[in-house]
Amino acid sequence: MSRKKEEQEREEQLQEELRRVKMPKGNQVLGVVEQRLGGTRMQVRCLDNQKRVCRIPGRFKRKLWIREGDIVLVEPWELSGKDKGDIIFKYRKSQVQWLKSKGYLKEMGEFEEF
Repeated sequence: MSRKKEEQEREEQLQEELRRVKMPKGNQVLGVVEQRLGGTRMQVRCLDNQKRVCRIPGRFKRKLWIREGDIVLVEPWELSGKDKGDIIFKYRKSQVQWLKSKGYLKEMGEFEEF
């Protein structure tokens, strides 16, 4: 495949990612992974000023690889929702930049590394 064609495919893939940016709905919130606690659990600082211990549900375990500092979409539990939740989506770099440009991540001013 030619180099120009590969660049076009990458650009198309990037545009497709930006078209399908998953936004928080209902009680879902954005958050930053602060610490991995082992297994599928991690500590997440959410935009609603809560620290939650979140887990990756079984259906995402092998598909969703998360590191410290990643921006994620968290769905708090119905019971003990202030303390616990599920990670349901991880944003890529291009999606994080789009969220910043649209003003969804303005509350994350202290997180400069993104």
